Amino acid sequence: MADEAVTSQSPWRDDTVTITCPVCQRAFARQGKRQWCSAACKAAAWRRRRQGAPPRIALPPAQPHRPITVYECEGCGARAVGQQRCEECGTFMRKIGLGGQCPHCDEPVAVTELLDQEVVLKD
Repeated sequence: MADEAVTSQSPWRDDTVTITCPVCQRAFARQGKRQWCSAACKAAAWRRRRQGAPPRIALPPAQPHRPITVYECEGCGARAVGQQRCEECGTFMRKIGLGGQCPHCDEPVAVTELLDQEVVLKD
């Protein structure tokens, strides 16, 4: 009696009875070799196969940040672009931020000092 109740219900994941349409993800009763739930889904699958691969996005190569980073010595206050060791003290300097040489005075200047905003590079 219990076996009759189980077989009379349609199982959820039995591929011989119900399958999922690969296009719209709806479950439908399988009939013969049918793979799609409707003619519209069959046409959409055909278009997807014939469309080809999407174009690849070309990313520029990754570049190190050290050559464009401004460092400042905590001991003597000297600044440098791209050099982590102070030439005067010989100690390691702390990182101020991204920047470069000022075009007017030729001193190292961080972008955060000019804009009063944090500069973040996405890797």
